[in-house]
Amino acid sequence: MANVVVVQPSRAPSTWQSGVMDCCDDMGVCLCGCFCYFCLGCQIASDMDECCLCGTTYALRSVYRNKYGIQGSMCSDWMYHWACSPCTLCQLKRDINARKQQGIF
Repeated sequence: MANVVVVQPSRAPSTWQSGVMDCCDDMGVCLCGCFCYFCLGCQIASDMDECCLCGTTYALRSVYRNKYGIQGSMCSDWMYHWACSPCTLCQLKRDINARKQQGIF
């Protein structure tokens, strides 16, 4: 008789590597986010193997958050993006860079 899976395995909840307002932690990313916002969005889309035409929408944040088990919701993603798009985009790029250094991206 086959074993029945009752509970699906899940990943432990994760958190962002840095806060939304920690823009100065990486001045290169900060400057790119402030002065070349759409270029940074395209870099992030490229990092995530997504289309650059998706741009800097909160959808990229939601996809990334779900991929790494970061707690949150689409509503919170939208609110962060609406309140401070450059800071939110910089946070996402810093997180990608940190995970690359850790070898988990």
